[in-house]
Amino acid sequence: MGKHLAKEPRGPTLYAGCNKFFPEIHISLDSWWWRFLENHVYRMPQAPPRRRTKPMEVICVGLPRSGTESLQHALMLLGYDYTYHGWDIVYDSECHSPGWVRLARKKWYGDTTGDCSISAAEFDEILGHSVAVTDAAASVFAADMIAAYPDAKVILNTRKNVEAWQRSLDDTLIHANESWGFWIASLLDRECFWAWHVYERFLWPLLFRAPDGQMAKAIRRNAKWVAREHCNMIRGLVSRERLLEWDIEEGWEPLCKFLGKPVPDIDFPHANAASGGWKAREAQCNRRWVENAFVKLITMIALVLGGVFLARVWLP
Repeated sequence: MGKHLAKEPRGPTLYAGCNKFFPEIHISLDSWWWRFLENHVYRMPQAPPRRRTKPMEVICVGLPRSGTESLQHALMLLGYDYTYHGWDIVYDSECHSPGWVRLARKKWYGDTTGDCSISAAEFDEILGHSVAVTDAAASVFAADMIAAYPDAKVILNTRKNVEAWQRSLDDTLIHANESWGFWIASLLDRECFWAWHVYERFLWPLLFRAPDGQMAKAIRRNAKWVAREHCNMIRGLVSRERLLEWDIEEGWEPLCKFLGKPVPDIDFPHANAASGGWKAREAQCNRRWVENAFVKLITMIALVLGGVFLARVWLP
């Protein structure tokens, strides 16, 4: 057997991302515990399913930190409105994170037939408003989407500098995974729970082959060979005329030629060099969840201490 063959995913530790300070408690993502949290403790109102009104045209299956947000901006400028990005999984106007968790569980924790098929109709419940997709959803479910949308063109966006790509993963995905603030906020806020749950327990650990849930270690150990295997899988699944292998440094011309679009008379967008990108989204996370969670935590502590004080004063 190949030395990189992934073990059956057991699920993350209970404190995945912060478990260097806690004992490891391995709980399968298919266990009753996570379903109890999902369906009761952190239950979200079910987002209404979307319906596809325009065909899916472009699937960008490159791994995270390979120009995915810049590619989203570029496709939008070329008229592919809307282009779905990984940020939409957690920042969508309606919370569709539970839908992605459901699809991930179906793919990796499905029935015992030994096979899994996710239909276009299932994807459309979340992606029905989109004509293109990039980043997390497209890379994690690459083979499934390629099969579900056989008429869509496929872009394999990559980074030629593999070392720089892995450093970028360390500065972003791993940094978020090791964030105490994000993890604590996920315990105190329902939306933040789902943001942590879908990415830090499901999508990234499963993509980077972390059977023990140790996502940061898995990325550092496996990222390069996972990228090689991912690219080879895409090349094996997609015919040459349907596939473009593209690096962000190549800019507009090969992208527009492949899509049959005129080259815009503007510079190619670089999301991380502008006001957007990872840093802006991280700040948005802090404002939306982390700061509110710590206000809740401080309020809870104040109420408990106040109750203890009153009890000592008034009770004999």
